[in-house]
Amino acid sequence: MPSPYTALFAAPGTKGFTAAGLLGRMPLSMMGIGVVTMISQLTGRYGLAGALSATIALSAAVLGPQISRLVDQYGQRRVLRPATLVALTASAALLCAAHYSWPDWVLYVCSAGIGCVPSLGAMTRARWAALYRDTPRLHTAYSFESVVDEVCFIFGPIISIGLSTAWFPEAGPLLAACFLAAGVFWLTAQRATEPAPHPRERHDKGRSALRSPGLQVLVATFVATGAIFGAVDVVTVAFAEERGHKAAASVVLALYAAGSCAAGIVFGLLRFAGAAERRWLLGVCAMAVSMIPLLLVGNLPFLAVALFVAGLSIAPTMITTMSLIEEHVPRTQLTEGMTWVGTGLAVGVALGSSVSGWVIDAAGAKAGYVVPAASGAVAVAVGFLGYRRLRRPAPRRGGPHEHHSDRQERHVA
Repeated sequence: MPSPYTALFAAPGTKGFTAAGLLGRMPLSMMGIGVVTMISQLTGRYGLAGALSATIALSAAVLGPQISRLVDQYGQRRVLRPATLVALTASAALLCAAHYSWPDWVLYVCSAGIGCVPSLGAMTRARWAALYRDTPRLHTAYSFESVVDEVCFIFGPIISIGLSTAWFPEAGPLLAACFLAAGVFWLTAQRATEPAPHPRERHDKGRSALRSPGLQVLVATFVATGAIFGAVDVVTVAFAEERGHKAAASVVLALYAAGSCAAGIVFGLLRFAGAAERRWLLGVCAMAVSMIPLLLVGNLPFLAVALFVAGLSIAPTMITTMSLIEEHVPRTQLTEGMTWVGTGLAVGVALGSSVSGWVIDAAGAKAGYVVPAASGAVAVAVGFLGYRRLRRPAPRRGGPHEHHSDRQERHVA
């Protein structure tokens, strides 16, 4: 990669936690789409498949911030390992329930248990923040992390859908669980780069990072953005199947992620002047507009091109979002703040997956692309309504346990 990215790895331990984070994040792109593929292969019910994927996402939305709050207080190793064991047990139970055709309610219970999976992206970003806070390298680090996310979304669906369609239906989710176990236990074994925990004062224990008005706007907007992602995944699989090439869905979704990956690499090399919230709102608008061509798709090649172009706005918007979180939450709650944005995405993915599954069952795959288009319009509306809140950063970013000057810190993003 270009030299600004190479310079990131001058600090000891950065290569190790980056590799572990990449491995542990693969389930982010594999589990949901793997469950959709598995259930549709075994039962042919896209409504059930989307609902189970939505259950996983909603459960992660509820449990994820609580796990990250505990991580901020007690450290990554003490919290992530037991949480991961719960998620792995639930994953194994889901595969057995699907294979042996157990009742639907068992599938839902197992899917809810998978929500204990920790947010590895937030954990690695917290490690970068501890190393490079208040330096230009942090912007590059966040850009690199967004590229890693997209690498997962390039290869994850290909691996998950490919294994489930070519080998056996449960293969994709099974490998996702293996990646999770390896990534989490490898990451938590690296103690040197683990951020120091911040035990809360008694009067502070009940306070959530979500009390920040700016973070509330980011989370609400990303609920709608997540609905775009969830709907695009489910509808694309169904669209490819209607045209007799279900396995090609993984390639099409990989191009969606590839567009974001390319944009993220370039974005990380740039330095910007002016307010980050303006760039963020522009990115949200670009994501919404990019959904309109999907309403006109008639074949897989056109869909692949449209999704690649749509992906160009994702990584820059996510990178800017992470920089805004740095402004709007105390440093002692940084991991929790990042996870809340992931929670908003997870809720949106749940809604988008579920609603698009129902639309597909009722009206066909092409009609399903109305869901991401409508979600994009909602994201723009929420972003404009909350824009003024984003212009007022948190007055005490250091939190009660860190002392720093009150000067306006240089924001590079």
